[in-house]
Amino acid sequence: MLLRMEAKLAGVCTPVFTSHPVRWLGLLALCSIYILSGVTKLLDFGSAVAEMERYQLLPARPIAAVVILFQLSASVMVISGFLRWIGALSLAVFTVLATFIALRFWEMPLGQERFMTMNFFFEHLGLAGAFLLVAWYDLHRWRRGDRDWS
Repeated sequence: MLLRMEAKLAGVCTPVFTSHPVRWLGLLALCSIYILSGVTKLLDFGSAVAEMERYQLLPARPIAAVVILFQLSASVMVISGFLRWIGALSLAVFTVLATFIALRFWEMPLGQERFMTMNFFFEHLGLAGAFLLVAWYDLHRWRRGDRDWS
């Protein structure tokens, strides 16, 4: 009975949720924080440099420039499908590294701020996991010989 209900529900949902526009919107949503961060840093480069200095990433100016270029270009790769798996893996690694640099909740005293930082830490790990799944899916398609990347 449950299998029939699942099959019926899947039959209704499949045409909608496997469409190209829905996939594109999902990838856009997944990359939205990197696009927003890259554009914001580009428009206020001084604040981007200050952020790098805050985390002791020196020399701050070139690192900020590379981060902006990386966030925007990797997002374009994921959304467009051009070397999507490389863009997704790169964003996953970047997210994990940035999470360990910026969200060091284990160094904070107990309390609300530590609790919120810990939640952000694990949310970012979840985001990295989503990028791993995007890369896995694209590499799986590559292995099968399915080259329709649109």
